[in-house]
Amino acid sequence: MTGTVVLRVEAGEAGKRLDQLLAARLPQLSRSRIQALIDEGNVDVPGASAKASLRARDGWRIEVRIPPPRKSALVAEDIPLPVLFEDEELLVIDKPAGVVVHPGAGVTTGTVVHGLLRKVRGLAGIGGEERPGIVHRLDKDTSGCLVVAKTEPALRGLQASFKARTVEKRYRALVHGNPPEQHTLDTLFGRHPVDRKRFSSKVRTGRRAVTSFRVVERSASVSLLDVELHTGRTHQIRAHLADAGWPLLGDVLYGGVRREARLGKDVPARLAAQALGRQALHAALLGFEHPIARTRIVCEAPLPEDFRLALRILGMKST
Repeated sequence: MTGTVVLRVEAGEAGKRLDQLLAARLPQLSRSRIQALIDEGNVDVPGASAKASLRARDGWRIEVRIPPPRKSALVAEDIPLPVLFEDEELLVIDKPAGVVVHPGAGVTTGTVVHGLLRKVRGLAGIGGEERPGIVHRLDKDTSGCLVVAKTEPALRGLQASFKARTVEKRYRALVHGNPPEQHTLDTLFGRHPVDRKRFSSKVRTGRRAVTSFRVVERSASVSLLDVELHTGRTHQIRAHLADAGWPLLGDVLYGGVRREARLGKDVPARLAAQALGRQALHAALLGFEHPIARTRIVCEAPLPEDFRLALRILGMKST
């Protein structure tokens, strides 16, 4: 969507924040795109400087200039990204372990975004230049289902679904220890008070985080879990399980590797973690309402070979 749009504030809209009003009147644009238009001086209001928090007045004439997306500075790369579902509005990929989702501090190449720019025509500029199409994230060393928007309406719809917690997110995880057959972790969640690279459920203030799981299979000292993520905090599964005493195999940040270092060299748990070479977490299923067609989409990503090898070492048969 490009060009100039002129809007009149109606009586029922008076008092609304400018960014909220524009989001409601221009559903083709994402909230981040609207914020960028305001910040870049592309929104004019009578007698005032446009700010996102500005309260609209009845009868105002608002002019919104929507320039074509700037050409992205990112360079498309040939990165294998298996597709689980795709149509004109979105796609779901099976993200490989070891691939960062989008550029960030110290990461300028080799991300999912670079691969998507090669795979999806017209993706640049959808929701932003550095993170086009990105709706949610997986950690670098977590594999599995990742949905990407190909249009602004799809991006807005998917963002709304994630915010409303109507997206089904299920993971497979290998953890140290023997947790109960079924359990729900419902805690506050925030930055670790000492290590700022980590997050923790053992905080006095924070946002609510809810993770539930059931045990699929057990070995002598390792359990395979089917985990459902009800909220979407950074590192939520890793931190929740570690804080409860069941860190993921191979997790350097949350204690799995420290526990493995105390095991004998030939102990299956240690051998399985070494075979994985990463935290044992896989986004196995993603289910959501299609933001445009309103049909139910359910995608499943098969366990990657490194995860299957770890299961074989542990003597587990589940897939």
